[in-house]
Amino acid sequence: MNEAPLQFVEYQKIIEPRSVKGRFRNIKTIILVLAYLVYFLLPWLPWSREVGPNQTIVFDLATHKYYLFNLVFHPQDILTLAALLFLAAVFLFFITTIAGRIFCGFFCFQTLWTDAFRLIEQKIQGTRVTRLRLKKQPWSSKEKLLKVGSTHALWLLLAFWSGLTFTLYWAEARTLIVEFFTGQAPFAAYLTTLIITVTTYLAAGVIKDAVCVHICPYSRFQSAMFDENTAIVSYDERRGEAEAGRAKPVKAMKSLQQRHEAGIGDCVDCNYCVQVCPMGIDIRDGLQIACIHCGLCVDACDTIMDKQGWPRGLIRYTSENALEGKKTSRFGVRTVGYGLATLAAAAVLIWSVVATQNLTVDVSQVRNPLFVVLSDGSVQNSYRFKFYNKTMKPADFNLTVEGIPEATVDIGKLENVHLEAGRGLRMFIRVRQAPSVNGAEKNRAIRFKLTPISGEFESPVYVDSQFIIP
Repeated sequence: MNEAPLQFVEYQKIIEPRSVKGRFRNIKTIILVLAYLVYFLLPWLPWSREVGPNQTIVFDLATHKYYLFNLVFHPQDILTLAALLFLAAVFLFFITTIAGRIFCGFFCFQTLWTDAFRLIEQKIQGTRVTRLRLKKQPWSSKEKLLKVGSTHALWLLLAFWSGLTFTLYWAEARTLIVEFFTGQAPFAAYLTTLIITVTTYLAAGVIKDAVCVHICPYSRFQSAMFDENTAIVSYDERRGEAEAGRAKPVKAMKSLQQRHEAGIGDCVDCNYCVQVCPMGIDIRDGLQIACIHCGLCVDACDTIMDKQGWPRGLIRYTSENALEGKKTSRFGVRTVGYGLATLAAAAVLIWSVVATQNLTVDVSQVRNPLFVVLSDGSVQNSYRFKFYNKTMKPADFNLTVEGIPEATVDIGKLENVHLEAGRGLRMFIRVRQAPSVNGAEKNRAIRFKLTPISGEFESPVYVDSQFIIP
């Protein structure tokens, strides 16, 4: 007897959701429009800077700087990046404990682009019934070739536009766009645009919401953050099923009074909630891993309830405790824990931005040799300096040393330390102690003093080190 092959993934047909109007659909549309405006327009918004690209947001890989409005982040600001990533993670977890997968349903890139692709499909191919009828037509049909071909052409155009826009965030947009279409852009620009174009087209146009179930890991562990107080999209089974289940609104079951007397619930079994679901699930079967909490089934059910003249809320955002008539607490252990973690991460992020030093100085003493005794009897130590000026203006400093009497600082042929705006500098510096001071302790703590001459710096900068004496 032949056994059926083991199937690890349940293959699904491409879902053709039905259109619906309502408050959650309106919210999704508003978020979609705002997100697209921000994403596609930000690279083109000018931002005046004395040094660097005059663009609002630029992740400049060539100079290893990241420009965000008036903020400039350097490779040394790794703490800021770590705090930002941690804040994004714990804030997502915090929101999940309160409102479930609301991020997936309204803000996720996959959801936003899939919604846009579906909107294009609906505008060209028509309603759900029309699209299903079109799929059954043979490919020899001119109507099918024209409509399906136009749909995929616009999908590819939007995917390419998305990929090119992503690339424009990594260089000055006005310069890169000209270089891109004249064949003068770096190879990485073409490769990045190609990768984002292909993945966007496949994820939003071909795979669609299956990404949320079979690729995205968040659907697998998000249930660990839910509890009885989490507000999720839920079907009120007590109201919808009552004692005798649900039934169509036939002549004898059109009013609530008639249905309640017969023990029939308020659900008229129209399947509208299933037809509008982009994941193709039936919310009446309970919470499922595929549910992204987009709220479209709520709009569908409310539409039917309004037509019947019955109260809304058969399907709604609510908690398990609320469905069972229990008190809902918004301050559970998970919520409080993730909330405190979010506040801590936000505090660290703000502190890392506010407390960022505009000048970083790293000093290392040359160890081979530790010291040199010159012909006149003076002792010389050598040091390697690394400066980094994070401001947008050049700066000059006078370098002196404290802690050694009659010491001199030799910076070669330079009169002072000059730092270009947003640039680093490495220098080899010598410190000499006069012969008259010999005989002191072998190791002496010293402090280098950088006194600003020009630039945005006002106070001296001190760096501790040591001086070795034979």
